[in-house]
Amino acid sequence: MKNLKIISWNVNGIRAVIKKGFIEWLEKENPDILCVQETKAWKEQLDDSILNIGNYQSYFAQGIKKGYSGVAIYTKQNPIQVKIGLGEEKFDNEGRTLIAEYEDFVLYNIYYPNGKRDNTRLQYKLDFYETFQKSAEQMLANGKKIIICGDVNTAHKEIDLARPKENQNVSGFLKIERDWIDRFLSAGFIDTLRMFNQNPEIYTWWDQVTRARERNVGWRIDYFFISENLKNNIKNAFTLPEIMGSDHCPVGIDIQF
Repeated sequence: MKNLKIISWNVNGIRAVIKKGFIEWLEKENPDILCVQETKAWKEQLDDSILNIGNYQSYFAQGIKKGYSGVAIYTKQNPIQVKIGLGEEKFDNEGRTLIAEYEDFVLYNIYYPNGKRDNTRLQYKLDFYETFQKSAEQMLANGKKIIICGDVNTAHKEIDLARPKENQNVSGFLKIERDWIDRFLSAGFIDTLRMFNQNPEIYTWWDQVTRARERNVGWRIDYFFISENLKNNIKNAFTLPEIMGSDHCPVGIDIQF
């Protein structure tokens, strides 16, 4: 039996979070795999202390634009292969996706687009959702077991944000975005946290400007999804709201093979 702890965290800038104790936290938390979103850095801008932490291998995806988007995986286990992107240029040139194939599963680490408050990026976001889902469904059709983590940038249900009524016309809680999560789950995937915890007031992002974290006025927009063929392997799903350093907190799963 192999027990794995996998953690996902939108760090809102990897160089910024390094100054706030990220490496010390990683060494203490000691996950087998850490997926990071919104690195906001090109790999060549990072020194060796960030690229090579302890006994982790690191993989990075970066966009064309400096200081924007980007994802990374730190892993103790050797992946069979790591693929950058979904194979569609308009998404891949923003450095939003890493797909790591392991012996027992395929791991997607994704920083999904933000639709913006004025909805200027809403169609881009919805198109990204559909392109990602096609990729995941193809993996499933090929008999793979799939783990998906990252900042989805949408709260699924009213329980997943503090003020649903006030935000029903705001990207991140629009019906069209939430309907996509419904469709995705019905295609053979599971929201892991809700396997273990149906409580309200579990959030992963808080607005920094209004100091919303102090009052826990937040949104749950960071997720771990699994394909249904992994349901019996999941032992726990959790959030780590006490971990500071970003406007998001880490989320994680314990999984057994």
